[in-house]
Amino acid sequence: MKILVTGGTGFLGRHLVSALLDRGHRVYVMGRNFVSVQDFLTDGAIPIKCDLRDHEAVYAACAGMNTVYHLGALVGPWGDGTDFAAVNIEGTAAVLEGCRRHHVKRCVYVSSTCVTFNGHDQHAISEQTPYTRHFTSDYALTKKRAEEMVKSTVDVPAVIIRPSFVFGPGDQWLPGVVEAAAQQRFYQIGNGRNQVDLTYVDNVTQALLAALYVVNATGKTYIITNDEHVYIWDMIRTLLQRVKCSTELRYVPLPFARAVASFRERQAERGKGMAPILTRYGVDMLSCTQTYDITAARRDLGYQPIVSVAEGIERTVETWQLQHRIAI
Repeated sequence: MKILVTGGTGFLGRHLVSALLDRGHRVYVMGRNFVSVQDFLTDGAIPIKCDLRDHEAVYAACAGMNTVYHLGALVGPWGDGTDFAAVNIEGTAAVLEGCRRHHVKRCVYVSSTCVTFNGHDQHAISEQTPYTRHFTSDYALTKKRAEEMVKSTVDVPAVIIRPSFVFGPGDQWLPGVVEAAAQQRFYQIGNGRNQVDLTYVDNVTQALLAALYVVNATGKTYIITNDEHVYIWDMIRTLLQRVKCSTELRYVPLPFARAVASFRERQAERGKGMAPILTRYGVDMLSCTQTYDITAARRDLGYQPIVSVAEGIERTVETWQLQHRIAI
């Protein structure tokens, strides 16, 4: 099968491309820089150098494909809203148009659970939960609008996958936590009893592969998690202990953290693009409970998490050890 993966050079994309190659598919990797994926090219992946903002190039990349996985996105808690819109909304529109023009049989769009996150505690969120109307980041807002567009494009058979808090070897979030903690710049926000649903990257990859084959998945949305409600601050301390960092984190009350984040964002806006140290989106993501119901994915996709959070953390730490040659 000929498969295009947009964002194939990114964290999740690299894991998906590897799995597709292992299964014998002819994989085309769309990205802007292929330095990090030379092993895939050696294994037979075909690079397509393309920016999602180059719509004609995106259309052309979809030609002859059986399936398009659309993972490419601008990700982050802060940035220029027009950039987020150009990549996440207009870029997705270009991918859908390319699929329509070239009669692609299936498009699998990777969204995010942030599209329903309202900045407050949320329990057992399902695919039927309405989109939030309260967004504190352009990333979340543009992912929501892109997802709406995928749903409304009736002439492109599409499946939407919404993973939550994806982590694993090669991610940026967990290493960032360790680095900030080592420099005593990481603080516990809130009372520390909020639960979140993390997702190990191999589990997301498993769901993406299932979305390729399950016939009745088209037109549907699936939330993907490890189905483990984890106290995130306990997990962070376990990680810090594992890498021999201090687990003593200073406590910051949630109202104060939100006020500081708002002030930092206003400063950044006046500074014409300087990223704030703290954002409202980041504060809320670390301080609120966010748990999800994955019944639909289990039922329709046959999805079953294969790697636990605890094992995923061990695998991630071991990868750091190998890459940085540090004794952990």
